Amino acid sequence: MRLRPTDLALTGGFVLFALTEEYLIAMPGRWWPLVLALSAATVLFRRFVPLLAMAPHVVEPASVFYSPAVIAGEQTVNFRLWQLVGTMIVIYTVGRHVPPHGVERRGLIGAGLVVATFVVYLANDPGDPMAALFFPLAPYVLGVTLSVQARRTAAFRAQQAREAILEERVRIARELHDMVAHSVTVMVVQAGAVRRRLDAGLPVDSELLRGIESSGRDAVGELRRTLGLLRGQGADATQSPVGLDRLDELIAQVREAGLTVTLRQQKHPVPPAIDLSAYRIVQEALTNVLRHAGPARVEVTVGVESDGLHLEVVNDGRPVIVGAGGQGLIGMRERATLFGGELTAGPRDKGGFAVRARLPLPVAVLR
Repeated sequence: MRLRPTDLALTGGFVLFALTEEYLIAMPGRWWPLVLALSAATVLFRRFVPLLAMAPHVVEPASVFYSPAVIAGEQTVNFRLWQLVGTMIVIYTVGRHVPPHGVERRGLIGAGLVVATFVVYLANDPGDPMAALFFPLAPYVLGVTLSVQARRTAAFRAQQAREAILEERVRIARELHDMVAHSVTVMVVQAGAVRRRLDAGLPVDSELLRGIESSGRDAVGELRRTLGLLRGQGADATQSPVGLDRLDELIAQVREAGLTVTLRQQKHPVPPAIDLSAYRIVQEALTNVLRHAGPARVEVTVGVESDGLHLEVVNDGRPVIVGAGGQGLIGMRERATLFGGELTAGPRDKGGFAVRARLPLPVAVLR
């Protein structure tokens, strides 16, 4: 802990206020410079040793604060406002930095000093009990209140940080699932085709092997890109980010895996985040077709209408079993919901399965 500029400014303002009061009012007593020096020291170092700084202000009313004096021919007390201000500043600091939370000893000592200050004030000026109660109690309650609020705010921010970390982990897990599941599924399907041809004694098409190699390279590249982002290294500048502009590459991969795919795509500028999510939705839908539908014809439609970006992946194969242990459909729906859109997935009346999604676009993009 070190002195802050606010500590110096507050102490300087306090001393200036005290000197101004002494110059304008000129109350009796030549002892005030020593008390002012002590009070200024307690204000300056109050955050470092709040309980020690509080101690002089507890006994001050009995020794100096209420020294008898004769003013205008009447017996009264020698009251200096700057002493009261210094005491209130230190008491506030005790409440702010040493609050009586739980049964911590320092907090209880601080509360005890405040009570002792009230008792001393009241003993020296029993005719004004409300003032004796208010001046020590008000700054202390204010300090405790702000301390409680600060703790709650810190706890809320910590909870927000934990939730943000959890959301980021879910996002990363979804990204890893989408990219690796697709590439590995393509590799599995192609490797199965190679195995069946070898078992039948048929020659192996070299394109199948190249497809397996290409899918493996894509998976490794995507893993490296994602891990680089996790390390804060940023994406590889030589590798363009995935998006709807790379749908042709995605379609080529699933065609090599044995699907017959037709793509109808309306080119339209899309914000990067929506572009990525749209690509991942189409990718996951095609991956599910590879996994569950068997040999099938697939139609992929991408278009922009007045209410946003529309995606449709329809196949005529076996229907996908919703909730059969995978997270693909959940991830697709989360991606759509993230942007205020919706996604429906289910069997078609004519057979097969359909995934339809709508992602709202900003008005400026739709123009």
